[in-house]
Amino acid sequence: MTLYLLRHGLAVEPGTAGLSRDSDRPLTAEGERKLAKIAKAMQALELSFDVILSSPYVRTRQTAQIIARALDYRKKVEFSDALMPGGSTRKLITQLKQTDSFPENVLLVGHEPYLSELIALLVSGDTGLSVVMKKGGLCKLTTESLEHGRCAALEWLLTPKQLVLMA
Repeated sequence: MTLYLLRHGLAVEPGTAGLSRDSDRPLTAEGERKLAKIAKAMQALELSFDVILSSPYVRTRQTAQIIARALDYRKKVEFSDALMPGGSTRKLITQLKQTDSFPENVLLVGHEPYLSELIALLVSGDTGLSVVMKKGGLCKLTTESLEHGRCAALEWLLTPKQLVLMA
């Protein structure tokens, strides 16, 4: 299985008028533009996904949908509370393993520090490994057998700046 982890794009600031909940914060216009370029880089890398799984927060849903449209992803983007800030990595891994047709290539769209902790857990077996995921950053992990703990290899971790240069 190959897991791709994408942090959502630039979103409006917390406390923005009219948005009382963090989960309601949308992407900014600049965030949408950068994600369009990041999607082009993903096309250049010839990435495709069997499943796109996103946090249900507005900014992550928008991020997942921008990528899905750009990559002509024909299936429905799915949402998981396990990808929300403070979500359970154990529940996420169980959810991925219980998918009807075990997916080969999965895109997970989420938040920090959750994504960095997930990378650390799958690569080192501990969430203490320091990993930095910038907004719009993309990581590739590979695993023969997805487990809650050390089971994956870090193939690459690209910053949004690197991805934009690839577009």
